[in-house]
Amino acid sequence: MSTIRDVARIAGVSIATVSRVLNGSNRVSEETCRRVWAAATQLDYWPNAAARALTTRKAHTIGILLPDLYGEFYSELIRGVDQTARKQGYQILLSSSHGEPETILGSARSMLGRVEGLIIMAPHRDSPDALLQISKRFPTVLLNPGVDVPGCSSVAVPNFDSAQALIRHLLRLGHQSIAIIKGPSGNVDAEERLRGYLKAVVDQGIEPEERIELQGDFTEVSGFQAATHLLRMDKLPDSIFATNDSMAVGALSALGAAGVEIPEDVAIVGFDDISIAQFVTPALTTVQTDAFGMGERAVDLLIASIQDPTQTGVVNEVLPAPLVIRKSCGANAEWEQASLRLGDSETRFAAGRTP
Repeated sequence: MSTIRDVARIAGVSIATVSRVLNGSNRVSEETCRRVWAAATQLDYWPNAAARALTTRKAHTIGILLPDLYGEFYSELIRGVDQTARKQGYQILLSSSHGEPETILGSARSMLGRVEGLIIMAPHRDSPDALLQISKRFPTVLLNPGVDVPGCSSVAVPNFDSAQALIRHLLRLGHQSIAIIKGPSGNVDAEERLRGYLKAVVDQGIEPEERIELQGDFTEVSGFQAATHLLRMDKLPDSIFATNDSMAVGALSALGAAGVEIPEDVAIVGFDDISIAQFVTPALTTVQTDAFGMGERAVDLLIASIQDPTQTGVVNEVLPAPLVIRKSCGANAEWEQASLRLGDSETRFAAGRTP
């Protein structure tokens, strides 16, 4: 492989001059820059990004640590990060931490010297100490952290408020027995959605025996298994809140296979509004979380921090997460029109028509 020495020789300049050109220095004439880049192209020379980062302390790369890489939510989040970073001249380095504090720390250590900052989603309650250690070494933006970490900006969705609004929607439709398929234990998003569910049903005076809590793990399989458990009960609830769309899709499959009519026998709602939500039958009522927009905004905050290290202000943004009303909850056109007259600006209606 060609080396920086070879480029310097072909261009007729010093190694230091080649280094300055490749690092974007403005201390080199336009003609010299042209000769250096022509030589590098001729030799198919690839600059060593790691070595350049050690010299300039600018890797032009940002790291992303996510608890998982599976599923449409994470795919959209990564797409938002990647597209926004590239527009601003940055590459991304991606790793899965599985949400465990020691794994998060290990992943962050492996990126030291390779990235200029980190975007981290660490949804477990025991993560703040690890995040605090990381933020002392990297500019850091957190996604849905659940708790504030000193020095870290964050971008989040209103899990509690949106879950509460979704349950109130079911209650307004007349549903009284509302089961919930919960997310993983210790997961901040899952806990906040459960808390919103409980607040809404308690405020409405729903009796404890009408509150059915089933454990899930945010996968389709766990939603299928939870619905299968409900089918073994003497009486089905009249509605189900799956705390993410993947579990809602699994539940729809189990109920449909058993001949249960949705929403006539049981209404079902989800959370996230992944793309499949509008294409299942019936189309799924859910909460719209903008995963792409979350990634986009996180990159903007992180790069602003990287480019101006003197800024000390922490930004904690909560993105809108409106309800998207489709057929699976049982809302009909008359209900839709009545709600629109009441001015429900936090709800987007898709009931009774193609999404």
